[in-house]
Amino acid sequence: MEERRKSIIHRVATHRQPNIAVVLENVHDSHNIGAVMRTCDSVGIQTVYLLNTEEIPLKNIVLGKRTSSGSRKWLDVHLFRDREKCFEVLRQKYDKIYSTHMATDAKSLYDLDLTESVVLVFGNERDGITKKTLELCDANFLIPQYGFVQSLNISVSCAITLYEALRQREEAGFYAKNSPLSTTQKEQMIKHFTEKHESQRRGKKPTIED
Repeated sequence: MEERRKSIIHRVATHRQPNIAVVLENVHDSHNIGAVMRTCDSVGIQTVYLLNTEEIPLKNIVLGKRTSSGSRKWLDVHLFRDREKCFEVLRQKYDKIYSTHMATDAKSLYDLDLTESVVLVFGNERDGITKKTLELCDANFLIPQYGFVQSLNISVSCAITLYEALRQREEAGFYAKNSPLSTTQKEQMIKHFTEKHESQRRGKKPTIED
């Protein structure tokens, strides 16, 4: 592997944020999924969960290089058909689960502490997050809006939310001396990316873990 690629892998690996993840529930549009993945990679999120309770065919959400701008090959993407199993895994790994949902008790995005160990759940393009999934989340949040149409495209909503998380985490030094990654985790992440790089050189396509 050339030195430039090694340097990029080292830089990206040391900035990864292991204690924040995104869940997309029943999102149909592969372009939206790809855009979300690009944003996740950009802010240092490594793990994306696709919760598919509507039996969307897997072929409908498989992403090409153009859609995700190549970010998918570096991310860990997990597909769940079972809602309870998905949340069981999330509860084992993260402390808080917040959903984007317009409700009377919803908090402003800017009132959330996104330096916590947290999962952010986004619903599909038409119906949002299902009632059953909302019941499994800790709280709802909204992005403040002052226009006639009180909605944003899911990829836009996700980008705004994740860059607020980046802002808070930068202020807390999470991308520098206060990184949530231990030395061992950084070494493991570098190894993980190196293996992904070598796998792709051999022509192996990235997978979605089902």
